[in-house]
Formats: sequence, structure tokens, C-alpha cells
Amino acid sequence: MVFNITSIKTSSDGVWQGDNPLHYAFPLLIVQTTLVIFISRLLSFFLKPLRQPKVIAEILGGILLGPSVLGQYKELTQWVFPSWSTPILESVASVGLLFFLFLVGLELDLTSIRRSGRRALWIASSGILLPFLFGIGITFLLRKTVVGADKVGFAQCFLFMGVSLSITAFPVLARILAELKLLTTQVGETAMAAAAFNDIAAWVLLALAVALAGGSHKSPLVSLWVLMSGTGFVIFMVVAVRPGMEWVASRCSKPGHHDHVEEGFICLTLAGVMISGFMTDLIGIHSIFGAFVFGLMIPKHGEFAGRLIRRIEDFVCGLLLPLYFASSGLKTNVNKIKGAEAWGLLAVVISTACTGKILGTFLMGMLCMIPARESLALGLLMNTKGLVELIVLNIGKEKKVLNDEMFAILVMMALVTTFMTTPMVMAVYKPARKISSIVHHRSLMESSSHYLRTLQAELRVLACVHGSKNSPSMINLIETIQSPNTYSNMKLYILHLLELTERSSSIMMVHKVRKNGVPRVNNFWEGKSAYKLESAVQKESKVKVRSLITISAVPTMHDDICHVADKKRAAIIILPFHRQPQRGYNEEEPALIGQGWEVVNQRVLSHAPCTVALLVDRGLSRSNLKRVCVVFIGGSDNREALELGGRMAAQPDTKLTIIRFLMKSGEDENHSPIKPEDANIDKELDEISIEDFKKRWEGGAEYVEKSTLNIKNELLEIGQSKVFELVIVGRGRFPEVLVAGIHEREGQHSTEL
Repeated sequence: MVFNITSIKTSSDGVWQGDNPLHYAFPLLIVQTTLVIFISRLLSFFLKPLRQPKVIAEILGGILLGPSVLGQYKELTQWVFPSWSTPILESVASVGLLFFLFLVGLELDLTSIRRSGRRALWIASSGILLPFLFGIGITFLLRKTVVGADKVGFAQCFLFMGVSLSITAFPVLARILAELKLLTTQVGETAMAAAAFNDIAAWVLLALAVALAGGSHKSPLVSLWVLMSGTGFVIFMVVAVRPGMEWVASRCSKPGHHDHVEEGFICLTLAGVMISGFMTDLIGIHSIFGAFVFGLMIPKHGEFAGRLIRRIEDFVCGLLLPLYFASSGLKTNVNKIKGAEAWGLLAVVISTACTGKILGTFLMGMLCMIPARESLALGLLMNTKGLVELIVLNIGKEKKVLNDEMFAILVMMALVTTFMTTPMVMAVYKPARKISSIVHHRSLMESSSHYLRTLQAELRVLACVHGSKNSPSMINLIETIQSPNTYSNMKLYILHLLELTERSSSIMMVHKVRKNGVPRVNNFWEGKSAYKLESAVQKESKVKVRSLITISAVPTMHDDICHVADKKRAAIIILPFHRQPQRGYNEEEPALIGQGWEVVNQRVLSHAPCTVALLVDRGLSRSNLKRVCVVFIGGSDNREALELGGRMAAQPDTKLTIIRFLMKSGEDENHSPIKPEDANIDKELDEISIEDFKKRWEGGAEYVEKSTLNIKNELLEIGQSKVFELVIVGRGRFPEVLVAGIHEREGQHSTEL
């Protein structure tokens, strides 16, 4: 059907009045958006086993919706993507792109980049320079081979070609590194810093290319004015806008600020993104450049940047950004690449792009004394393209610098180079973590000076936290465990578990990685928690504390926890239970932290190289642990619980009670899955542990023996009596009874217990 664009209405009156919603702008946009999201998510699901980033699925989805595949069916295209709807779709997609580039600017921490040193700068420079030089040859080849390519000036064509060959997609690279478990390694840290340098250089070069392309049919002075205005815009943002955003961030990061104040500042910031985009568009540079620069001006310290990202990233990245890929796909016609000559040209472009990027990075890596395998891995990682590449190509097509065939060739180049990154890096370089090969299982008993008969023994504890919510209870527990007067020195590793997702806020965590590649976290203890931790450390000089961070996807997070425990030779891992109370000590239905964390806990329990403790918080952060109970039934885990209780008994203000349950005749045999000969050895070890404990803590701990036929009721009585602030139980010969006994609801809801 033929439409007059001026007669297009926003919404229809409905089918009952004879209107077709697909002939109206807004209903059609809803259908287009739904189709785009469905296809991109479906492709992402199928590509996930290949460990490909989501951007691959989104680019492929855009191509499928374009003239390459769906466009072959003209009637269907006229219904879903008619030509009159293109400006509307592109306008909405451009809003998403504007805010996505703002998020990219937020992700880049200039202070962190400066700390990365000269090596990353030299690697980024060589990774840009060599592809740029190769771009001269590719430009000559395309202008001679592709029909109509020589209609544009050589300088404009060369600049766009050089940028497209030399660019590295920072957000895509971060997610590939996380997927390959390289984010906190030396290779990952260097690659991230170099990619950040590369990203900034690419945007500067792109601004230059746009300025030159805009003045292609006018006086050269126009391009000069555009460049000077762009430079003035950046200086204004640094001198005037950045101090203002520092003040806004400091106001919003104060503990007592009101929500309506924060909301006002966030609205002001979002308006600033739009105004910045308008200003650069007014100058003659693309609007996304203004949004990117404004994102760089937002301070990365404090909570303001994180809150901004959490407010807008799901809407922008999940809904609006896929529309940009769809609008790009509608311009990409792979069928333009016809014949052996065109496909040969595509192969030459891909091989040249890969050679320039990989070779430039590899050679500079070798000159910087990086081992050959790591240098090659760096080259492969820096060859990642993705969305940023697509933005450059779309601007080139919009400015008439790239025709349809050149555009299709370069889009395919970006797709192939990004697709090949993950498998090639896995083939060349992947640090081995042989957790499964660990033979020796460390225990608390082995770390005590009493056991080792030496005062040089050191207890190493790995305490895992998800955030500030479970940190106070963890600190209370650690303070109770440390007993330097009687036991070995204590070394505490606090491991902050951060989930890496496709979200931009996950990538901001990358900037907390230390220069030497060892993970750490700063300032995740909040308010009184930070003070309590500091006082706990300063109270005894024998306690050494080190903070670490792991950033990984939940399904593989247990590998990182076990790896750190093995590397640091921890004797015990303390994990927070995946549910916690929201309002009070007696909360019957605790808040769910996340089912994913339950899976993490289960896998750590299965693969850990040492003892594992699960901390169930029922008001532990609100009270000092003065009364502690250890329930002893028998078995290796119960002996570890006894050892942990012994460390607490050494504290002068802690009263420890040991309650030993002796099962009456018949129940032991009915429940125990252990062979009779092993059970006898276990019982002997239990008796030795109890006698040893009595000798060491005579008068310092209360010992009670109970004979019972119904241990479940006994445990329920202990748990519900509130006599003890902390109850320690070990997995014994009666696991199902113990789980039910700790708390009936927890027994029903938790597999890990």
C-alpha cells in the first residue's frame, strides 16, 4: 500500500470500526518491538552453549529481519516493516542508542584507566595503528572493486574504514572475559585497560570522521569549525559539567538524603544526556558522542553512578537497544555480496582486520615482555567488535560514505570477528583450575596449635558475603571465632560474591580489579559494619584481614570460591544461607536472596577443598554472641563443629554449652547409612574428640549429655527456646532429622541444609 507520511496517525480506533492497527504508528511499533525481542532472545538461547555474547544474537536477529531473509517475502515486509515506519523505528532506536552510549561512558572509569600503566596504552596504540595502516590498502581495494565506492572522497572513506578495522568493543569484551574466567587475571586486566583506551580513541576518530564527512560537499573550513566546536564542547563538559556532577553525586551518596532529592537529580541527569546529545548534533557531530562524553563526566565513586545504571539499563538494553539492531538489519542486505569476487573481497577484509589487530597487539605484547601465549590471547581478545562497530558503520552509511555492498561486507566482518573470539581464545589460552584434582581436604582441627603442637599454626578462614545485608552477621561470627590467647594466628579472607550478568552495572565492577590481577573490593561494608570490621581487626594484631572479590556468573561461581579457598589454603569456608529474615528475629518466612545462591552453596559443599559452614542469620547481626551451643551427634562434621565451638570457648565473654545426644538402641542402626566397621571407627574418633575437648576446656564450657528417642523434638526445642544466640550443628549420621530439626520451614525450602 502507498502511504502519505503526513497522514500517518499515532493510534487506531480499533478493528470494530474498520481500522487495521498495523496501518498506525504506535500499534505497529509494539508489534515490531515484540518481534525483535522474541527473535533476539531466541537466537541468544541457541547461541548460549557456544558461549557467544548476546550482541551476536542481536546482530543476527537484525539481519534476519532485514532484506537478507525476511525481506525476500515482500508482502510480509509490507505488513511488519513498511517503509513509512522506518523513521519512527529509527527514532525510538536512536533514543535507546543515546542512553546506551551514556551507559558505556559510565562504564569507563578514567581514573582506573590511568592506573593501568603505560603497557596497556602501548598495546592499545599498536592495536589501533596497524589496522589503520592496513585500512589504506583496504580502502584502495574497495574503491577499485565495489561499484560506486569511488564517489566519496578518499579521506572520508579511509577514516571510516580505519575506525571500523581498529575498534574494540569494550562492553562485549568484558562479557567474553567473564565467560572465559579471565576477568581477574593479568591477561583480562590488561585487555580491559587497553580496550578502554581503544574505545576513547575510537570515539575521537569517529568524531573526526563525521566532521569530515559532513563537510564533504562544502568548504573545508566547515569541517574545521565542527572539530573546533567539538573540542570546545569537551572542554566545557570537563570544566563546568564535571564539577557539577561531582556535587550531585556527593549529595546523593549521603546516608540521610531523601528519595525525592535523589529522584530529582536522576531526572536532571537524564535530561543532561538528551541536552548533550542535542548539542553535539547541533555542532555537526553525531548526538551519541555528546551522550558518551556526558557519561564520562559522571563520578564513578560513591553510589550515584550505580543507581543511575540500575534505573535505566534494563529498559535501554532490554527493550530499546534491540530495536537499533533491527533498524541496522533492515539496512543490511547480504545478497548484495554476489559472486566469487565479492565473497573473496569479504574474505580479504576479514583476514586483514584480524591480522592487523592480532599482529599489532601480539608484537607490542612481546615488546612489553608478556609471554607469547598471553600476547596472542590479548590480540584475539582485542579483535572483538560488536555494537560499537555497528554504530560506526551505520553512521558511515547515514553520511553516504559507505554504500550497500560495503556496508554489508563490513557488518559481516564485525559478526565473524566477534564470533571467532571466544573459541580461539579458549584454544590458545585458558588458565587451568584443577579443583577436581584436590586430594587433601583441610579441616579446622589441622589448623589449631593444639593439634599441630606448635604456636606457628595459622587458621585461614574464607568468609563469603553477597553484600552489606549479610556482612554484619558475618563480622559477629568472625569476632567470636578469633581466640588468639589459646589458638593459632588467624588469617581472614573476605570474599565478596558479585554476579556478572549482561547488565552494565556488572561491568562497573571490573574497575575494582587491582593492577596485579588479584581481585579485591573496596567499601562494600556500610555504616556500622565497616566500623565493626575495623575494630575487630585492630583489636588483635594476630588477625590479618584481606578483602577479595569474585565477579562471575552464578552457575560457575562455586569454581571461583573453591579456587580461592585452595589457593589461600583455607581451613573453612563460611557461606551465607540463601534466605534471610526481613524484619525480625522470629521471622517465619525469610526473604529469598536468590535461588541461584542456593545452587552456589550446594556446589561449594560438593567440591570444596576444606570444611564448609552455612550461616543461617536469624538476628545474628543484632546481638553479641555470648551464649553458644554446639549440638554433637557424631561424625566428622560434628567433630569440626566441636573444634569451632572450642575456638569460641576461648573468648572470655562467651559461654559455650556442648549438648551431646546419645541415641537409644535401634535408632542409630535404622538411620545410619555408614557401614558397621566405618561406624565403629567414627565412634572411636567421636569419643577421642569429646575427651580431648573436656581436658582442654574443663570449667570453661558446659558439657551436657542427653539420651533420646526423638532428636527432632529436642532440636526444635533448642532452636525455639532463644536460650542460645548461636547454635552450631554438623551434618551427622542423621541428616534428614537435623534439617527438619533446625527449622521446619527451612527443611522444606532448602536442599543445601
